[in-house]
Amino acid sequence: MNPVRGLRQRSTEPEYMDDFSVGGESLLEAFRHLSRLNRIFGAQNPILYGIKYLWKHAGKPKDFTILDIGSGSGDINLSVLKWADKRGVKLKIVLTDVTEEARTEAERLFRTDSRVDFVRQDLFRPTELRADIVTASQFVHHFPSGQLPSIVNRMLSLSRIGVVINDIHRHWIPWTAVWIATRIVSRNPYIRHDGPLSVARGFRGEDFRRLSRQLGNTDMTYRWRPLFRYAVIVPKRREAEFDENGI
Repeated sequence: MNPVRGLRQRSTEPEYMDDFSVGGESLLEAFRHLSRLNRIFGAQNPILYGIKYLWKHAGKPKDFTILDIGSGSGDINLSVLKWADKRGVKLKIVLTDVTEEARTEAERLFRTDSRVDFVRQDLFRPTELRADIVTASQFVHHFPSGQLPSIVNRMLSLSRIGVVINDIHRHWIPWTAVWIATRIVSRNPYIRHDGPLSVARGFRGEDFRRLSRQLGNTDMTYRWRPLFRYAVIVPKRREAEFDENGI
């Protein structure tokens, strides 16, 4: 693809990871290699930025819960746990994903940390799971733009404080960087195909401005964060605020 012309609109080409009929050892390897790429590109930074923002605005509670939707292995949460340790926050994280391979890799990664649990769960299936903050890292780009409002509203319904979304800036520079990095780091077909495609399925500022209008949430904010990512923060509006506004 032409990395300039082809990025003007979000790609609709499906990623290999969206085909749940395959999986197996190749997908397990992909989760491990994706963790390496996440470290290279600082994928933890936007999610930490959003969590810190909502945590501060909630009065810096000492007990705190996070529900990570579409978590994959959940490797990004290693940095979240380190942050909680430094702040003296008693943190509990529940990872959710639909694949057994994600469960296997998450349980390997967090086998010695009792603060992290994994639940095999689809976002739109009924669940009793709730958390202070619901997060999604590199998850929403897997869906067409028309589904984003329902995804965010569903996440909000599971949260007590708000939602943090971390996803990729659709731009030729990260597309090129990811294309090169995936070929240096991995021979895995998921990584080589889905890495650059994830950028092509990513977002620009106008996508999030549109989403904010569709949600009718004037408190939603988004920030560009290194390296070529967005942190999207959607505070949950309290019932009292709805009543005061006569809504």
